[in-house]
Amino acid sequence: MALPSPARFCPRCAAPLAPDASGRPACGIDGCGYTWYPDPKVAVGVLAERDGQLLLVRRNHEPAFGRWAFPSGYVDAGEVLEDAARREVLEETGVTVRLDRLLGAYSEPGSPVVFIAYAGTITDGDPAPGDEALEVGMFAPDALPPFPFPHDAAVLAAWSAGAAR
Repeated sequence: MALPSPARFCPRCAAPLAPDASGRPACGIDGCGYTWYPDPKVAVGVLAERDGQLLLVRRNHEPAFGRWAFPSGYVDAGEVLEDAARREVLEETGVTVRLDRLLGAYSEPGSPVVFIAYAGTITDGDPAPGDEALEVGMFAPDALPPFPFPHDAAVLAAWSAGAAR
């Protein structure tokens, strides 16, 4: 995902934006004071377990179309992180999860996405693909498919460290 680009005009007064002394797009109109700062996108994901197996989805959208991944998605403005995590799992797999622990927060240089990962336990429902999944699957931790995103190995390692307790 590319970094967002600013509008060409000030959202407060409609004057053209131009780089300020720090290089950020800013309004040059006296008294306006608007400077554009790119905001990160926050995403959540859950490594959910049932009977010793992990729930994964085969993605039906980019990035990583057709690849197996943790159920995940973006947090809506004003939404609580944990609520967003449970919502994404339900939307993508049809199951309800209990969030057991925070696995970590992950980011990559040049990416606007901050990924918050949780470990969870499936508490209700039978996994079935929702609108954002081609299919769902339950995998043994030692038989996982290759994951598509740079942070996935760290998420899995954090889950494994907690599961070994």
